[in-house]
Amino acid sequence: MLLIPCPFCGPRPELEFRYGGQAHIARPENPAALSDGEWAEFLYLRDNVRGVHAERWRHIHGCARFFNMLRDTTTDRILTTYKTGEPRPEAV
Repeated sequence: MLLIPCPFCGPRPELEFRYGGQAHIARPENPAALSDGEWAEFLYLRDNVRGVHAERWRHIHGCARFFNMLRDTTTDRILTTYKTGEPRPEAV
């Protein structure tokens, strides 16, 4: 079991968290102006990198807040967590 370091509550078991997708995805300013293809791309197409990936998580059974995590997808090693709205840190 992973211990996920919530930036608000500290380390907690992974069962308390839910994955929220790729981090740092900006919502289009005017979604109505997008074509169906562009809207589908925004909704469904995400990076699927091998290595360090910025992810969004929510501490469901704790503070209930969203935060971001840098995780190496090849090893499941958590490099760092940081609050939503903060810039992505450099990979450690």
